[in-house]
Amino acid sequence: MSLAVAPEVEEEVAAPPGAVPDAASPARRRRVVPLLRSLVSTLVITVTVLLLASVITFALGAVSDSNPAAAALGETATQADIDRLDAEFGLDRPLVVQYLSWVGHAVQGDLGTSWFTTIPVTDSIRQALPVDLSIAALALLLAILIGGSAGIGAALSNGGFLDRVVTLVCSVLATLPPFVIGMALIVVFSVKLQVLPSGGYVPIEQDPLEWLRFAILPALALSLDVAASIARQLRTSMVASLRENYAVGAEMRGYGRSRVLFGHVLRNAAGPTLAVVGLAIPLIVGGAVITEKLFGLPGVAQLALQSAERGDVPVVLGTLLTTAVVVVLASLVVNVLQTALNPVARREGAHR
Repeated sequence: MSLAVAPEVEEEVAAPPGAVPDAASPARRRRVVPLLRSLVSTLVITVTVLLLASVITFALGAVSDSNPAAAALGETATQADIDRLDAEFGLDRPLVVQYLSWVGHAVQGDLGTSWFTTIPVTDSIRQALPVDLSIAALALLLAILIGGSAGIGAALSNGGFLDRVVTLVCSVLATLPPFVIGMALIVVFSVKLQVLPSGGYVPIEQDPLEWLRFAILPALALSLDVAASIARQLRTSMVASLRENYAVGAEMRGYGRSRVLFGHVLRNAAGPTLAVVGLAIPLIVGGAVITEKLFGLPGVAQLALQSAERGDVPVVLGTLLTTAVVVVLASLVVNVLQTALNPVARREGAHR
């Protein structure tokens, strides 16, 4: 019976003594070319998605029934005043011209000016975006730590008590939306135990410890559902990988359990798990709308919600486009990491 070696192992021909390593060696190209090919294809998809997102976002603003000039001037405004302000906002131009102008300015970082506060949209987003990024980053970190630990433990206890407990807890968490988890966390940690604040925000650069006290509950509310998905996927992938010939063969050759687990099995199981992380990023961003309202966070979601309620289209367009860019860029990073960790993709790329 022949046993396969770990997929990551690649043989390289030893260079003659005194030879200078060639950066463009075949082995190096087999590793780099698939990554570059994946990066280029992902960038093409990214640009396409952002273009479609900008069209949809602008179309939503165009089909709205709001009359910004009339709303900004008040009930006493005359039609001449409304027409003058429409011309100032550029609303008297054809829709295609308005879109091209908006995209041209957006590419340069200019998302326009609020119709009601006259504050540049970019400035408003620049103040609110760090709140969302810090909470989302903490939520993603907690999801990976909690879900990864639970998934590894469940895989090693395949069929055992810990495996059954993790499966049960993940099944329950998967049915609970973030706002339900958030309310439960507030009741337990803010009302009953009174150890954490129920709302508010402190910038991380001002006081990291205070930021963590305010950020931990909303981050947990966003992370537990994602952690459950990560745990289930990692457990399934690791159980399958532990049964592969390369893992069995490595143990038969005398490799330690931890070396087999973390050196080969976990790396191969991380690819499908990263796909779950990539799919979870839009969920975390989308869940921020309700979570920010629940915990009183001054983030982009609240900025968009307040602007939508009063019909401030430039701010709504800016926040939606910014959110789309964040989600797409995060997905781009995940796709590149998946290719780097996927030995099958590397071998396929090497033979193209």
